[in-house]
Amino acid sequence: MMLKRFLLFLYTRVGLKIWVLSFLIFVLFLAFVLPGVAEQTKEVTGTSESPDGSYLYTAEDLYRIAGEYGEEGRTYYITSRFTFDVVWPLVYLFFLASSLTVVFKKWMSVKALTFVPLLPFAGVLFDFLENTSAAFVMWRYPLETPFIAQLAPVFTFFKWNFIYVSFICIVVGLAYRLFSITREKMKITK
Repeated sequence: MMLKRFLLFLYTRVGLKIWVLSFLIFVLFLAFVLPGVAEQTKEVTGTSESPDGSYLYTAEDLYRIAGEYGEEGRTYYITSRFTFDVVWPLVYLFFLASSLTVVFKKWMSVKALTFVPLLPFAGVLFDFLENTSAAFVMWRYPLETPFIAQLAPVFTFFKWNFIYVSFICIVVGLAYRLFSITREKMKITK
């Protein structure tokens, strides 16, 4: 019931103006904030490798990265997971959810497509779980945290899949809408 109300809220409140705002924030973050954070992370940790930037990795990879970061790098990583990496998921959530809502608004009565705008929310949930588990492993290093270290790559894998599927749905939904508009215009001109 609450989920349906939330979806109704999205479909009735999110329009082109909100989408434009989300797009601008997303692009500005990509252009100005992410490169700076990536550069600072590389400078402090000594590497550009990060568990949350990987699609697939293992618990052993996580421990190896924790060792390569050193104490200062691990401290920086933990801090950034609970500062920057709280804001960034909210930025891409805003963009993806508003994009999916605008694209799929026309089909909100189609039961199978109604929930599409919720995909990025799952991605953000797994992103936060990934951040928490990876930061915990970094905090405890060199002590091992086997269960949590094995969960972190699983959370990362699901995060990326939900994000990728969200982008794919935007592209497919836009392509289908353009196809439908073109088909309708061709019918009118005949």
